[in-house]
Amino acid sequence: MAAVLLVVKGVRRVLAGAPHGIGAEIGLRWQTRAAVQAENTDPSYTDFVESTEEYRYVERLIPPSRIPDPPKHQHPTPSGWRPPQDPAPALPYMIRRSRMHNVPVYTDITHGNRHMTVIRKIEGDIWALEKEVKEFLTQLSGKNINTQVNEISRSLRIKGYFDKELKAWLMDKGF
Repeated sequence: MAAVLLVVKGVRRVLAGAPHGIGAEIGLRWQTRAAVQAENTDPSYTDFVESTEEYRYVERLIPPSRIPDPPKHQHPTPSGWRPPQDPAPALPYMIRRSRMHNVPVYTDITHGNRHMTVIRKIEGDIWALEKEVKEFLTQLSGKNINTQVNEISRSLRIKGYFDKELKAWLMDKGF
């Protein structure tokens, strides 16, 4: 205990006898900053020039902000892609295309061996879509199909791989 008191007293003596304190260091810092600002008041550096002539070289490096709309087609392309119907079908639900203009039907594997098909970007009555998908896949496979509706993420999960059948079915409906 006595050793701690001696150390504290020694530190106090050093701090009390120091030629500069904390306030002096802060004052020196502010003085240096003010001197630097006074040196940078040269009027030749107060304005800048924007060069638009060379910007055309930069513009070609910037990626486009969105994918351009595809050209108008009346028939399927060689890859099988078809544009959505114009106007959209009058159904209680709507399925928006992905940003690459594809039908948002995907396959997924969970837990190593559970095969799932996912329909995303559903707007409107998701339960009506789920009912129609169940009817379509039950007729197609002859089995009762398990589905899961997620209203928050606007997606429908179907047990099994039915991506090709669902894409064709949705394109025939006009999506």
